[in-house]
Amino acid sequence: MEGFINLNKPAGPTSHDMVDRVRRLLGQRRVGHGGTLDPLAQGVLPIGVGRATRLLSFLQETEKVYRAQIRLGIRTTTYDAGGAVTAEQPVPPLEPSYLEQLLSSFEGTIEQIPPPFSAIRRGGQRLYRRARAGEEVIAPPRQVYIRQLRLLSWESPYLRLEVTCGSGTYVRSLAHDLGERLGCGAHLSGLVRLRVGPLRLEEALTPEALAEAVAQGRTEVYLLPMDLPLRHWPALELDEQQARDLLDGKALSLPGTGGAGQPRARAYGPDGRLLALLRFEPERRCWRPFRVFPPVGHQERSPEWK
Repeated sequence: MEGFINLNKPAGPTSHDMVDRVRRLLGQRRVGHGGTLDPLAQGVLPIGVGRATRLLSFLQETEKVYRAQIRLGIRTTTYDAGGAVTAEQPVPPLEPSYLEQLLSSFEGTIEQIPPPFSAIRRGGQRLYRRARAGEEVIAPPRQVYIRQLRLLSWESPYLRLEVTCGSGTYVRSLAHDLGERLGCGAHLSGLVRLRVGPLRLEEALTPEALAEAVAQGRTEVYLLPMDLPLRHWPALELDEQQARDLLDGKALSLPGTGGAGQPRARAYGPDGRLLALLRFEPERRCWRPFRVFPPVGHQERSPEWK
């Protein structure tokens, strides 16, 4: 069993809780998720099963869309509703036109400081563990990309937004930073992830629906293909000899492919199954595998395949 499940995570459990639940339901040990959702958040949580777990990092690279509710006037330790309140201030009267102008200043490539309670590692330890131990934690700023911030509604003290962003963006930090710019403080009071790359909330499966599908023996219907995160990469179809060469660890010379615009590609065997991910080497004008998915029963002979 291998592929992806578009899971609709409910508010409450952690992303790891969802992985454990899917692992038990499917009877599969090799299960992982692509992009953590905080316990209070809900929505699309990509789940990789079997060898698809080796492709989760490429799904994390894709664009994400969130619907966020921000409560102005209250700061918390975690930047969301799960933290302790640190300050309360009155919310000033705000016009939608002013809010839209403010939101536009956060669009594009910006520097963002992750929340102190986050899963980022520093000094070999997760920041949230150090913060829970009472240590004052300040994460280093990093660049993130926000393509669009759309104002959905403003009814004081609640601000509702649609956030379209790249990998690594913390919507909790965005809420906090908006509150600081407005001078009254703020925290994230609700979050729904609407999309991760090609996975959309309206097509996501609840844990209960997945359990029902497993009980009815219909799991395969909801198992999405291995190449799901790679559809925007060039596709190379190999003949039997090229497939054998690839499985023997040989680089492939495929005239008319590669170049500056095609640094990576997905390769398919004669049976149409995903066989490998390739990286183009311009100096040698050839493709070299960096992820290989041999047919079941094939004896792996190269450390690059592991």
